[in-house]
This record gives sequence, structure tokens and C-alpha cells, in this order.
Amino acid sequence: MASILSADKAYFRFIILFFNCLLTFGSYFCFDMPSVLQSQFQGNFTCEKDNKTEVNSTNTTCCVDCLGMNPDEYNLLYAIYAWTNAIVVIAAGFLVDKLGNRLGIFLFSSFCVLGSSIFALGAMFPGTSVLLPIMLLGRLLFGAGNGSLTIVQNRITAFWFKGKELALAFGITLAFSRLGSVLNFFTTGNMYAEYGLSWTLWIGAMLCAIGFFSGIAVSFLDIMGINQLGRSSVLALESKKLHITDIRFFSLSYWLLAITIMFFYNGVFPFVADASKFIQDKYGYDPKSASYVAGAVYDVSMIMSPFLGGIIDVVGKRGVMAVLCAVLTIPVFGLLAFTNVYPLVSTLWLGVTYSVAAASLWPSIPLVVSRATIGTAMGLTTSIQMIGIGISNLLVGVILGKNQGHLPQLLAIWGDLSFSSFLPLTSSSPSRFVGGVLNLSKKQMNLLLRRYEEETDERPSSDVTYEQTDPSVIPNPDSSDQDALIT
Repeated sequence: MASILSADKAYFRFIILFFNCLLTFGSYFCFDMPSVLQSQFQGNFTCEKDNKTEVNSTNTTCCVDCLGMNPDEYNLLYAIYAWTNAIVVIAAGFLVDKLGNRLGIFLFSSFCVLGSSIFALGAMFPGTSVLLPIMLLGRLLFGAGNGSLTIVQNRITAFWFKGKELALAFGITLAFSRLGSVLNFFTTGNMYAEYGLSWTLWIGAMLCAIGFFSGIAVSFLDIMGINQLGRSSVLALESKKLHITDIRFFSLSYWLLAITIMFFYNGVFPFVADASKFIQDKYGYDPKSASYVAGAVYDVSMIMSPFLGGIIDVVGKRGVMAVLCAVLTIPVFGLLAFTNVYPLVSTLWLGVTYSVAAASLWPSIPLVVSRATIGTAMGLTTSIQMIGIGISNLLVGVILGKNQGHLPQLLAIWGDLSFSSFLPLTSSSPSRFVGGVLNLSKKQMNLLLRRYEEETDERPSSDVTYEQTDPSVIPNPDSSDQDALIT
């Protein structure tokens, strides 16, 4: 096998990328299944109806296959996922930095399978006191696995593509994940109509097993490739030196990136979680059509992400794009709140800005931290992100639980995105080197490294690029240096 697959060839890292993408395909399918099935989760299971689903005089969904959750309980399913991520992912990131990818892959993919299975099991007890605790336990384990598995996935991508097609690889990874989300929005409603609620959730749990088996292939290829490159001893030494307290050395630009990601995603994920029900209530769509419109956010992301990643690798401008995404997302929620414009316009618009933000923000993290701390940095960023999303989900649940309609929800998201539009301005400032490097293309960053080599008389091998160098070892050029590089 080693004679057939050569780790120093481009095809090898793309084979790893393929199996790495499949790690989270099933878990992303499962994550938003409650959004598609929101009417069934919140439907009144005590109704005695001849049809599987219909609406009673009080506009409450009645069905014999529903769970009877209130809005607070439904949004708690998303909140506990977010809070679990916030707690677990920091330790998960440090764990994979310290002990390696293989342990993380098997541990976290197992959590995804177990958590989604327990979640499906809970749906078999409608109308009982154990329904909510079992389903919350399932979401807790699922959250601990999926968020942490994404960190391992990003760490593997960063190792094999740093200094090469980094943003493209992140974009392809996101596209595969969003393929799972898109298929959820297009197929879960049909599966429910055919098989009922319980079996639909069990099918989702089976899809999570794809990540477990893909993890076997990724682990084998990753270990084989590292050994071929002779990097195993170097990585082991870096891991041995790593301490959790090393986060105090993270730069200001890293923290600004992490906070920007949190505020932007606060406006996207909590909205998508309730978007199907919102579209049904305001525009009168049936559940199936509403799920298609809501899922357009992920449709766009799935299609655009790889192309955006490739473009960003060439042109840079990550900080500028982050600002534009936040600013251009604000009108989306104004359209939804105050107009009757066809909702697909808003969800497609949101999909475009979300795709650009994801392609520009997440690949920036490996550029502002050292190689040995990428997992820790990704875990900490995910933790900060999930703290914000957890708070937002609880806030949305409280708002909807008071029967005030969806307008306060949209206004809260609007304000959140307005604030997030100002944060990237600092991280993209050309007067700060690490922030400025977010706006540099790969060619410009390599030019900066060459100049650093000339000034320090250090000349690494010709295949070394800026992105393979610890950002902390390169001095801060002033704004005139930045202008010279850009020109």
C-alpha cells in the first residue's frame, strides 16, 4: 500500500480529504433534523385524529405521531447541543493536539453514533416523563461528539493543506458537511411521511455510522502519510511540549476572529433552527415546502464553498470579506421581519453571505496560531461560538414561548449581526501585521517570508511557505510595508 500511495503527492492529500469530509456528513444530517420535524416535535400528541397530521382551531399541530414539546423544550434541544460543545471542545482540541488524531476520531465519532441513537430512542416515549430527559441526553452526547469531531477534521485538513490549497480544502469540507444538511431538508420530510417519526430519527442515527467507518480510513492514511514524510517524531515532540496554558500566547487577531465567528453564527444557526416554523406561520407554507425554503441556506453553502475557498486562496482579503458578510447579512432579517418578499430570496441571500463568511473566517485561524496549537485554537473558537449560539437559542425559545410572534426574534438577530459587522474591522487593519496577513494572498504571504529570510539570513528549503511558519517568529511590518506587498 505504501508503494502505491505516496504522501508527498497531491493526490494523497485529496484522498485523505475525501474520507475526512465524510467524517461529519451523517452528523450534519442529524443536527438539523429537529428543524425539519419541528411541527411534529411541537405537535399535540393527545389529539385523536384520523389523519397523521392536521391543524386544529387553535392553529396547533395535532398528530398521533408527535411529541408535544413546547417552544422552550424544543429550543432546549439546540441549546444543550451548543452548551455541550462549549464545554467539551476546548478539552477535545487540547486532547487531539496532545494525543493525536486517531484517538479523537474514534472517540468522537462513537459519541455521534451513540448520541443520535439515544435521541431516536427517546422519541419512542411520547407523552411520558422520560421523553425529554432521554432526548436531551442524546443531544448532549451527540453535541460532545459532533463539535469535537469537527475539530479533528479541521486539524487534519490544516496539517495536509497548510501552505497549499488551505481555503479550498476547508471549502470542500464545508460543502460535504452541508450536503448532509441539504439532504436532511430535502428528504427528512419524505421519510417522516413514509416511515413515521421514530424510524426517521433512527435512519439519521444510521447515517452517523458513516463517520465512524470513514474515521478508520482517515486514521490509517494519516498515520501512513506522517510516517512516510518522517514527521512522526517531530509531531510527538511538539505535542509533548504543549500545555493548555499556551492559549495565553494567542494573538489579539485570534481572539477577534473567534468573537467575530461567534456573533456571525449567532445570527445564522438559531434562525435556521426555527426557520421552517417561521415560514409556515408567516407565509402559510406547508411543512415540506417550508423545510425546502429554509434549507436553501445550506444549498447555497454546499455549492459555493469549494469555489470560494479556491478564490480566497488566490486573492486573500479574508478580513475585508468578513466585514462585508456581516454588513450584507443585516438586510436579510429586515426583509423577513418587515416585508412579504418571497422568503426564498432571503434564505438564498443568507446562504451566500454565510458561505463567504465560513470560507474566509475558519481558514484564517491556522494563519494566526502555531501548528502545534491548531486543535486547541479550533476547540476554543468552537467553544466561544457555541456559548453564543446556546444563549441565542435560549433567548429565541423564551421569545417564542411568550407568543409574541417571530418579530422580536428577528430583531434580536438583526442587532447581533449589526454588532458583529464592526469586529472584523480591527482584525483586518493593515496597521497590524497579523491582522493584515488575513488580507494577503498566498503569493503576498510568501513574498513576506522571503523578505524575512533575507533580513535574518535564514533560508529554509524552497518548499517552505509563510503558512508553514509560526506567525510569532516573523516581525510586524508597518503599514507602508503592507502597501508595498499589496502593490
